[in-house]
Amino acid sequence: MVQQVTNGIKISVISNFEGTSYRNYKLYYGFSYQVTIENQSNDTVQLLERHWKIFDSLNNLEIVEGSGVIGQKPILKPSQIHTYGSNCFLTSPIGAMKGYYKMINFTTSKIFKVYIPTFQLMVPNIHN
Repeated sequence: MVQQVTNGIKISVISNFEGTSYRNYKLYYGFSYQVTIENQSNDTVQLLERHWKIFDSLNNLEIVEGSGVIGQKPILKPSQIHTYGSNCFLTSPIGAMKGYYKMINFTTSKIFKVYIPTFQLMVPNIHN
């Protein structure tokens, strides 16, 4: 598990290898990840957008941006936690993800970034 706190918002991430699949005659490595967002600040905040950078060991980079997370824009009061899961596919058995969320602080009306720490995506028993 990796964790990082930005502006009182704690992000924790756990990732898992889920297996391989073929699409259009190409092998893909599937990974799931679970993100926990904990509001450790004194203000109510809302997650507005996500921005991900997904890397693999073949030097491929995919940028994923969009509104909310898995169709939601959670509002977190102080001490509240929101957890969600998602997945990604890589063309190599080793990779990583990192990014940030854009959030709004309802007390100050300011939009701010909350950084998602880099976490590894790795098929078990792979050594480089």
